[in-house]
Amino acid sequence: MTSRRRSRPRRLYQEPEAVTWAREKSGLTKRALADLVGISEQLMGEIESGWRSATPVNLQKIATALNCPVVVLERKRLFEAPDPSDDAAVG
Repeated sequence: MTSRRRSRPRRLYQEPEAVTWAREKSGLTKRALADLVGISEQLMGEIESGWRSATPVNLQKIATALNCPVVVLERKRLFEAPDPSDDAAVG
């Protein structure tokens, strides 16, 4: 029998700590928020812990339930710095 190893998703749509912070700030439990969003309490816990990524639709539902802009809950994307060798020489 092979053991299945669980791994975190490579890309999260949400910032797990931000979801937890906003939920606690609004005074909701994981179960209450999950009920408002229409997902299981287990999935809500996995979203908050970073083990599962919220779909864009569910992230919007979470933001609506928490009465906050979705951008507050979104994962910040780091952009690579531009390569200076790509710029044309200014003479």
